Amino acid sequence: MAEPAGNSDKGSDTAVSKVVGDYVKGLSEEHRLLVVVKAQLYDGSWEHMLEDLRNRLSGKPYIFKLANRVRDDIERVEEMQRFEAEHGVDLADYVDLS
Repeated sequence: MAEPAGNSDKGSDTAVSKVVGDYVKGLSEEHRLLVVVKAQLYDGSWEHMLEDLRNRLSGKPYIFKLANRVRDDIERVEEMQRFEAEHGVDLADYVDLS
C-alpha cells in the first residue's frame, strides 16, 4: 500500500492511514477493479461511474461495460464513495492501479 505524498500532520494522518490501510486490505477484487476503473476511465469521479451504471440499468446509452453485476457495483461504488468522503481520501492513492 502506498501512502499519499505530502502528509505533514503525523498524529491524525497516522490514524487515518491505519483506517484507510485496513479498509483497502479488506477490499474484494471487485472493489479494487472499480477503484481502478474510476481512476482510469472516469477521471477519478464516482459520480460519472454511477451515472454510467445507472444508465446501463435503465437501458440508456452508457460508456463502459463493466459486467452483468451492475446493481452490486453500484452498491460497492456508493460504499467506497462514502468511505472516501468520511476519511478525506482517494482510494486510488492506495490501490495499485496497474
